[in-house]
Amino acid sequence: MTAVPPRWLAEIPAGQPYPLTFATVSGAHLYGFPSRDSDVDLRGVHLLPLADVVGLRQGEETVTRSWTRDGVEVDLVTHDLAKFCRLLLGRNGYVLEQLLSPLVVATSGVHEELCALAPGCLTRWHAQHYLGFARNQWALFGRSGGLKPLLYTFRVLLTGLWLMRTGEVVADVTRLYGDAPAYLPELVAAKREAEHGALPADAPGAERLASDVARLTAALAEAEERSTLPEAATAGPALHDLLVRVRTGA
Repeated sequence: MTAVPPRWLAEIPAGQPYPLTFATVSGAHLYGFPSRDSDVDLRGVHLLPLADVVGLRQGEETVTRSWTRDGVEVDLVTHDLAKFCRLLLGRNGYVLEQLLSPLVVATSGVHEELCALAPGCLTRWHAQHYLGFARNQWALFGRSGGLKPLLYTFRVLLTGLWLMRTGEVVADVTRLYGDAPAYLPELVAAKREAEHGALPADAPGAERLASDVARLTAALAEAEERSTLPEAATAGPALHDLLVRVRTGA
């Protein structure tokens, strides 16, 4: 199995219960450390028919499916456009990363409009999303000692730090080595060999890892304080207009 997403992913949107406005690859492939046995995480947005929004029978706001094809496990999660817009305005870093993922499986004019509005969804409070995710992954690493939660800890801290400093969402950790500890590329290389592998034998010890995580956590907290990003999203009215126009076909 290869770490490159399989070509048949392009066939998946046609088989969904609702039309997709976009679908992208998230997870390890987006974060820069897919392994040969990595799942493929697809994320995207579907559009409920108007009758499923205004009628008594409500459509599925979130559709979740998991299956295996050619030995590859696929996990697909899509949200209705209205729910996705609410998540975008809720300081949710996950949905921003999914929207702006360069690994595009399906796209549309609506996808392009959402991407154009993404800068208006960014706030300095997105730092709290990344700090919270990092705390959870660091605690998981403390319990399991696994390489994956350690890499996720570094990845989200570096993504959050870059976002606060530049206003750009970059989920690929291999593009963020400037603030990373020198050993991080070696950990990424080890993760690419096995999805749930252990730390390499020559990995830094617990004290060094804890020190580097603490340093990046402090740097992200400071970057939040210094960030020129706004306190609140400004794209709400434009997202509302987009949703009404798309839903009604106006």
